[in-house]
Amino acid sequence: MKSLILLTIAIFGCTLAMRQQSVAVSGKLMCGPKPAGGVKVKLWDEDDGPDPDDVLDEGFTKDDGTFHLSGSERELTNIDPVFKVYHDCDDGIKPGQRKVKFRIPDSYISPGGNPRKVFDIGVLNLETIFPKEERDLF
Repeated sequence: MKSLILLTIAIFGCTLAMRQQSVAVSGKLMCGPKPAGGVKVKLWDEDDGPDPDDVLDEGFTKDDGTFHLSGSERELTNIDPVFKVYHDCDDGIKPGQRKVKFRIPDSYISPGGNPRKVFDIGVLNLETIFPKEERDLF
């Protein structure tokens, strides 16, 4: 009985230590001179170690290329937010999609479930060949 009480207290303590944190990103994607509408965008919390990465939000750009993503996660340590774009701009007929990712600065992480600030990534031309760009083969 005593060990059950100690276990319950330990689990409750770990639950309280998990801090809810939130983040948001917005911007506009272009493919050359044209808005990149219908492009898949995702907001992730990338984790190290055995904890799997978490998708915080995902969607598609509007016809004008704009997007807004926000989400939250409970973690013991700071979340590591990453914005990912999956696209075919200037890609020819290669299999899969080009995948590029951007780390969001820690100063845009807010305590609680609602972000206090939005990271405006600006206007990105997806014709650019980004460093460490990858391919997503689904």
